[in-house]
Amino acid sequence: MSSEMVTLFAYAKCSTCREAVKWLRTHSVDFFERPVYDSPPSVAELRRMLAFQDGNFRRLFNTSGREYRALGLAAKLPGMSETDALALLAGNGRLVKRPFLLGRTVGLLGFDADGWRQAFGR
Repeated sequence: MSSEMVTLFAYAKCSTCREAVKWLRTHSVDFFERPVYDSPPSVAELRRMLAFQDGNFRRLFNTSGREYRALGLAAKLPGMSETDALALLAGNGRLVKRPFLLGRTVGLLGFDADGWRQAFGR
């Protein structure tokens, strides 16, 4: 991958997000950090990520989060349209899988050092 600027949607108190930030800095990846709760990805950004996830919008959800469970989304997602799912995510950053890293040529969910190394060629 080139030295493109990527956006990292993260939550400061999330240890996995902190690991991702550390990895990006250690590997000299240019990134802009956005607080996922205060500024969740837009529907357009979610659609771009969806392309990297083979169209599986369930992958975009933080399925282990309290909000996901409280809303009963495990039962609702199978019958939910993509449009409705993306609108829900864009309106509630607590539902978004994190870290959520998006660039022109890369879209990564969660943090896996080996996967990130492969994606960035580092």
